[in-house]
Amino acid sequence: MTRHLLHNLAHVHARALASLLVATGLTACDGSTTPAASPSPGAAPAPRYQEITETSGIDFVHDAGLDDSYFMPQILGAGAALFDFDGDGDLDVYLVNGAYHGDPGPGPRNVLYRQDDGPRFTDVTDEAGVGDGGFGMGVAVGDYDNDGDPDLYLTNYGPDSLYRNDGNGTFTDVTADAGIDTDRWGSSAAFLDYDRDGWLDLYVVNYVHYPEPKVCADDAGRPEYCGPTASPGVPDLLLHNEGDGTFRDVSDASGIASVAGKGLGVICEDFTGDGLVDIYVANDGEANQLWVNTADGSFDESAMILGAALNMFAATEASMGVTAADVDDDGDLDLFMTHLVRESNTLYRNDGTGSFDDVTAAAGLGAPSRRYTGFGTAFLDFDNDGAMDLAIANGRVTRAGSRRPDQDPLAPYAEPNLLFRNEGDGRFTDTSAGAGTFCSTAEVSRGLAVGDLDDDGGVDLLVTNCHGPARLYRNTTPNRGHWLIVRAVDPTLQRDAYGARVIVTAGGRQRHRTINAGYSYASSCDPRAHFGLGEAAAADSIEIRWPDGLVETFPPVPADQVLTLERGTGRE
Repeated sequence: MTRHLLHNLAHVHARALASLLVATGLTACDGSTTPAASPSPGAAPAPRYQEITETSGIDFVHDAGLDDSYFMPQILGAGAALFDFDGDGDLDVYLVNGAYHGDPGPGPRNVLYRQDDGPRFTDVTDEAGVGDGGFGMGVAVGDYDNDGDPDLYLTNYGPDSLYRNDGNGTFTDVTADAGIDTDRWGSSAAFLDYDRDGWLDLYVVNYVHYPEPKVCADDAGRPEYCGPTASPGVPDLLLHNEGDGTFRDVSDASGIASVAGKGLGVICEDFTGDGLVDIYVANDGEANQLWVNTADGSFDESAMILGAALNMFAATEASMGVTAADVDDDGDLDLFMTHLVRESNTLYRNDGTGSFDDVTAAAGLGAPSRRYTGFGTAFLDFDNDGAMDLAIANGRVTRAGSRRPDQDPLAPYAEPNLLFRNEGDGRFTDTSAGAGTFCSTAEVSRGLAVGDLDDDGGVDLLVTNCHGPARLYRNTTPNRGHWLIVRAVDPTLQRDAYGARVIVTAGGRQRHRTINAGYSYASSCDPRAHFGLGEAAAADSIEIRWPDGLVETFPPVPADQVLTLERGTGRE
């Protein structure tokens, strides 16, 4: 451990110097400032996202329960999910709402929208029975009972909830029957099969111990929401799926409860390349955690050893959202997370051994993010050129300036969102200007869920806004490349094979993706693997590394289609 720490710290000054040499031009989403460098002639067009919220039928407005108390949970919610709850092949929408603290009466509720043609959505909350009225934070999606229907786990300020999908358009609250008993402040959650027994377990990220409202002050002495330093952190939860409809708390036995963090984001992936699912937690103002799976039911917290706990300056940051992808096409998973204003977001490159290097400055992702507070985030290939681009939802947690009398109470917290193109050479370019209202509208954005809503090969965006409307954006980027969407299913488990690695070879390139819904911030995304193929009109081969280690190869297929591949139908 000492050797790794010294190695990381030895590069701090060199990396810090390098970061100062990176161009510091900032490009706002509305194009109001000048970028550090002009696009080269012949550069690819900027991404375009057309807002379709109004025509889609989604009319959800998040209610944070604002009451001048500066109750901390009001400023941190809430998330969203894109998932196919009714098994008709298209993505539906679930949106998490807030509450009024201390008010026992009926208040804001979560909302489920079923996708019909269009895409058009219908509010089916009442008939589905999922209008949870807790003080909502996040949502995780996974088929925990292996019956072929995705279920919902909801994190709240207070008791969480588990809703079982009954397969007939309705859900049943099975929180008590499943043995789930937690009243901590949950933020994000994710389903994973950490012991490879075929049943999805559950990791729940908890934030801070905050039993009563506290009011802090900003630099001008005005009342303000408190930050994480005002409250102690609490351990996260790891719940083992017993396979009989119940969960067992193994937080202590697994080692997860040994650390009290201040978690906001989580992603479960095989970061070390040993075939076992690890857990990365983004902590607010404290060192992040990388729980390495030891294969015996326990985890080792190894973020410091592996270089993913601190930034290039050996400093902690206020981590919120987190996502992972193979951004440099070398076959391993790199990490990205969002941070507070005046801190840069951070990109950690995986060196292939499970160790990480902070390459934020060299990648061009540092300077453009320092003006904003990032929450939801996702790697996605918006132009289908095969390189994983990046979307970030922004919104402050402390005000910037004063509010005019005619403004919304959270107007001083609003910020524009960001989009970056992966140039394929280790660098990202800010392409927010001209990308549409996803970037030009300043709001207090929180959750970000991504997925192809209309199966046209373009990855679409769903954004939640604190005390504001949810917004749906359709990918209308011109001249997109060919594409392939792969759903990997294990028929014996009757569900998506969470944790499966899908490798598509096309046009002489290999692209790695994971079947995974749980990332971003407090949100759940389309679990299908999306591949941009560029000019390749076919995939030469598809390989799936199933969660239990089985490797199957599937034959060539034409591009531009949604494909379902079942375990047992390929060639071993």
